[in-house]
Amino acid sequence: MQPDRFTTEQLAAYERDGYLLVPHLFSDKEINLLRETAKRDQALDQQAFGRDDGEGGTVRLSLWNHPGDDLYGMFSRNERIVARVEQLLHDEPYHYHSKMIMKEARTGGAWAWHQDYGYWYDNGVLFPNLCSVFVAVDPSTRENGCLQVLRGSHAMGRINHVKTGDQTGADPERVAAASERLELIYAEMAPGDALFFHANLLHRSDQNRSDKDRWALVCCYNARSNDPYCDGRHPRYTPLKRIHANPICPLVSF
Repeated sequence: MQPDRFTTEQLAAYERDGYLLVPHLFSDKEINLLRETAKRDQALDQQAFGRDDGEGGTVRLSLWNHPGDDLYGMFSRNERIVARVEQLLHDEPYHYHSKMIMKEARTGGAWAWHQDYGYWYDNGVLFPNLCSVFVAVDPSTRENGCLQVLRGSHAMGRINHVKTGDQTGADPERVAAASERLELIYAEMAPGDALFFHANLLHRSDQNRSDKDRWALVCCYNARSNDPYCDGRHPRYTPLKRIHANPICPLVSF
């Protein structure tokens, strides 16, 4: 099992690139349990909503602010994620929100180029000292619309965002200019892999026209010192009850 902390070299890579991929952060048994649970979870399905991508597709997602004692909470509160995020934020992290991205086979829509802080800025968050962790639930490939990132784009700072369909995307002119100078990375991932990325990293994904689902659990964290100055759609500082469970759930055995 992976140690709970990044090396000095990994931290330097994150500072340079704005993201860091950790293979096999969760075992096959752990991620299989998450996949099976999520895809038969009627409550998760019923609270899901869609986002028109402006290209004829729709992305479905289910979002929650506070992690509980259920299986989803076992992932977002787990030290394998939280201890690493603490290193990246240089501060105590708290759970800002999590979401299950349900990019279905053949119908799953695209996400426009955007920065997470492009949204969170409007929630009273003063600094981009936040981190998102994308955990692949299904295989994430170029064919089924894996995450794409512009390496090093977090160093550009916050970009103005405009509406694209039901989504809000980064200024297309600025993204086009950045795309000419920065390397485009297709973040292909196996189930259980995790991508940690900076709140100002430009990222997007294509529509899923394959016959394979591309579900992902995305856990987002803010630094305690970055507590929003006003109420927004996501929580102000709330202490996170971290867990050290390994394996992640008593139902999983190695």
